[in-house]
Amino acid sequence: MFQKDQDVFNLLFEAVSEGVIVVDASQNIVATNISAEQMFGYENKELIGKHLNVLIPKNYHLGHTGHFNGFIKQNVSRKMGNGRDLNGIRKDSTIFPLEIGLNPFNAYGETYVMALVINVSIRKKHEQEIIELNQQLEDKVLRRTQELNNAIDELKAVNSRLEAENIKRIEAERKTKIALKREIELNELKTKFLSLVSHEFKTPLSGILTSTMLLGKYKLTEQQDNRDKHLKTITDRVHYLNNILNDFLSIDKLETGKIKYNFSEFKLSKVINEVVYNCNLLLKEGQRIKYPDNIDDISLYQDEKIIELTLSNLVHNSLKYSPENTNIVIDVRHDYEKTSFIIKDKGIGIPEKDQKNIFNRYFRAENALLTQGTGIGLNIVKTHLENLGGKIKFVSEENKGTTFTVTIPNKAL
Repeated sequence: MFQKDQDVFNLLFEAVSEGVIVVDASQNIVATNISAEQMFGYENKELIGKHLNVLIPKNYHLGHTGHFNGFIKQNVSRKMGNGRDLNGIRKDSTIFPLEIGLNPFNAYGETYVMALVINVSIRKKHEQEIIELNQQLEDKVLRRTQELNNAIDELKAVNSRLEAENIKRIEAERKTKIALKREIELNELKTKFLSLVSHEFKTPLSGILTSTMLLGKYKLTEQQDNRDKHLKTITDRVHYLNNILNDFLSIDKLETGKIKYNFSEFKLSKVINEVVYNCNLLLKEGQRIKYPDNIDDISLYQDEKIIELTLSNLVHNSLKYSPENTNIVIDVRHDYEKTSFIIKDKGIGIPEKDQKNIFNRYFRAENALLTQGTGIGLNIVKTHLENLGGKIKFVSEENKGTTFTVTIPNKAL
């Protein structure tokens, strides 16, 4: 067939720019054009009669035979290697990328395959350059993105620091305002305290001076009762002033940390009996102190003087701020770990607006300003109790009474 129509095939082969290779069913090359020969580096007609494998890299030989036989059976034109990169091998053993279009045909009872081969080296090079450029662009984008993320993180960190500083500034301003408010309140309390102390000292001192002057007038034996009366007045006033000075000394010791507690085991009944006995001397007309009589077996390991000071202060206040013909009730609750004292009265009570300041030093409730007192007793009691691991609280209603509750561990901390 090729001998008779050689002119036609030569014209056909040379008319196309693609390489043209024709093989028979045994994959032997029966025809090539100049483009194919130049593409694979062979001389004119040098490929005729050679097996197609000379143009295929060795690592593809085994698989190519199966693909070729399957293509011959299908007998349909198609592009070779869909989805795969194809390579050819030149005479000098260099490998290059290519594309192949397969076209089966029959002539004189024989089956042939004509392959149109295109060298895609330049296109692949360009594709690789595009891939590399895209990769470089992607890397650049990643770097810029990372730089942007780093900048954002740094900005967040700066914002976080600024926010923290702003919070600190706001907190500092808040504390400054609180400190200023406390300073103003303290100055007001100090002013009240100075006025109060002046009054508290002036009244007893006036009484002492008057009684001293009157003592000189009672020289007769039958006037001994009058002398005793004024001596008692002097003694009471001195004790009162001494208690005030002791309170001031206690404050100084608490502030400077010079206070030392003396722990010992003692019967609770002993302390309560002493407190009640001393406070009975202060009873108004019709007042009574009620206390439990079943506490003989209760013992504490604490600072006895502080417990006595606490109960004396609370019971004394209850008597002072309660009217005649009322009862002051002392209740005791005791378990293995702690002991609670409840002191309840039906006195003038504490105004609701003053309750938040009742433990503040020098503070006195509005309804107690005309009653003797310095406003430091409850502050001293609370500080001592907290130092010993205890606590104090109260509930009160004006003109109905007050209940103080003191809780203290049974053992020293």
